[in-house]
Parts: sequence; structure tokens; C-alpha cells
Amino acid sequence: MSTSALHVARTGLDAQDVKMRVIANNLANVNTTGFKRDRANFETLAYQNVIAAGAQADSQNKLAIGLNLGTGVMLTGTERIDTQGTLNMTQNTLDLAIEGAGFFQVQRPDGSIAYTRAGNFKTNAEGTMVTPDGLPLIPQIQVPEGASALTIGNDGTVSATLPGQSEPTQLGQIETARFINAAGLQAMGSNLLVETAASGAPQVGTAGLEGRGTIRQGALEQSNVNTVEELVDMIETQRAYEIASKMIKATDEMLQYVNQQI
Repeated sequence: MSTSALHVARTGLDAQDVKMRVIANNLANVNTTGFKRDRANFETLAYQNVIAAGAQADSQNKLAIGLNLGTGVMLTGTERIDTQGTLNMTQNTLDLAIEGAGFFQVQRPDGSIAYTRAGNFKTNAEGTMVTPDGLPLIPQIQVPEGASALTIGNDGTVSATLPGQSEPTQLGQIETARFINAAGLQAMGSNLLVETAASGAPQVGTAGLEGRGTIRQGALEQSNVNTVEELVDMIETQRAYEIASKMIKATDEMLQYVNQQI
């Protein structure tokens, strides 16, 4: 039984170590544009059914309860919490935020599509709207040289006044994508997410329609990490880790006592 206690305590140490890593990543990204905090989810390991509930206690009576011994805890996964982050009004023409569900689409170097909530776009030498890493927005939006009064509507319509013209010209429309299970998207770093079998296929279309959020120009969505909440979780995790460590120490002392006395 002592060996089993060591094993159970070890699983607790492993679990709390992973949870602390998740919390550390959340805190590290507290100022990352469009970042969504992660939450570690756990479940119990298999139980050892020593005595089955309802087993015969004698010829006439059955046991009201059984004897089940747990074998520890395991991490089932990390869940991204997709709550809306606070909008920071930057007044920058190419800063975009999505109010509600949805993601911007960008094209990766291998031609595949990735998704992001970070709308701090720029224009490259050709006038194409790109991410800070140079990935083009999909559909691609070209801003002609000398264009002024660039305006992006709530539905993603992009227009600007071109040189020699007095009326705005429509340059294109930014489409957004939403997923049935956005938490199933896989994080790839650089604020990018990719589709998985769990997320389902993207539902691409006009912003503001069919459950997709609207676009706000001149704003950036901040990280949804709550520093106070993360610090409280960190303290709780640290205490749980300490308790698991003490369990290992106590079990070790029990084993030493048995070895010395027998």
C-alpha cells in the first residue's frame, strides 16, 4: 500500500507541474494581442476495485459499500477559454479587432490557412495587408500607393480614396471564419491557430452574419488573461504540489520505519 501511495503522490506532482506551466504561459502572454488563456483539465486514473459494492457479506447479507482505491490523477488536455478580450482603441487605421466569434484568415508560407484574433496588420512593399510576420490576409487586400482615408467597415468592407479621385473606392472585403468548436483549434505559435478534426471545418463569410462577430477598425483585442485569477491559481497549484511532496516524504518515512522494525 505504501508503494501505491508513492505512485499516487507522484501523479499529483506531475499534474500540478503541468498546471503551473499552463499558468506560466498565460501570465507570459498577458500583453499578447488576441491571446486566449488556457486551462488545464484533469481526471482520475483507474480505480482498483478491491471489494465490489453489493458483494455477499455472508449467506444472507450484502455489502452496502465496496472498497475502491484510486491510483492518481492525469492531465486530459488544455482547453482554450475563448472569452472576449478588452478592446484597446489605438486609432491605428490597420489595427482591427473582432467583437464576437470569429477569426481572421492568413496564408502560411506552405499555402495553408491559419487563423488568428490578432488584428495588428501592416502593409508590405506591394501594399498587401499582412501580419507583423509578413503573412498575407485572406482574401488579400491591396492598398494602392497614395491611397488615403482607408476605411474598414463592421462587415469587413475596405475602401479608400485614391489619388485624383474624390469618391472612395472599394478595395475588397475582409472575411472572417468561425468554428463549431473553436477550442479544438491547435495553437501553432505566432498568434496562429490551425484547423483540426476536433474544431470542425471553418465557416467563412461576411463579418457580422451567421454568428460571426463584427470588425472594429482602430482597435486591438487584448489578452483575456486575468492576472489576479492566474496568481490565485498559481498559489493553489503551489500548495497542491507541496502537499503531494509531503505525501511522498511521509510515505518514505513509513517505509523506513517498516524496514527498521522488521
